[in-house]
Amino acid sequence: MNKIDKKSIFYIILGILLLIIDQIVKINIKDNMVIGDSIKVVNDFFSITYVQNKGAAFGILQNQKFLFLIIGIVMILGLIYMFIKDEDKITRLSITMIISGALGNIVDRLRYGYVVDMFDFHAIWSYVFNVADICVVLGIILMSIRVFTDRRI
Repeated sequence: MNKIDKKSIFYIILGILLLIIDQIVKINIKDNMVIGDSIKVVNDFFSITYVQNKGAAFGILQNQKFLFLIIGIVMILGLIYMFIKDEDKITRLSITMIISGALGNIVDRLRYGYVVDMFDFHAIWSYVFNVADICVVLGIILMSIRVFTDRRI
């Protein structure tokens, strides 16, 4: 295994920061709201709503904590391998975002038995999500752009 180089340090620090932000937001929601509470932020468009998600994306596969942990760990190991093998900046950024998001939700499952969700764009979307989910989705979008354009930065 390669030594951690200076270029990798940036991504490691970014990943840790994203994970910390995710966990701080979730802890604040848990400490200051009751399940189902909703605070309107932008009229009927966006609210902060406390939801406990025991499933995967869109609430599928409820109560499959062990399955999600195994899938998450295997995915993270595969992404770490990709990170080590590919020095492309966009690829590394996308992998960092996906790993930090996956870790954020894994931490929730281990700590609480569910994932804490809070962002509710009820006017356009019927699902509630969190910072970790945003990291995963943005990471996948970046990875897709990288794969489909095959451009290196």
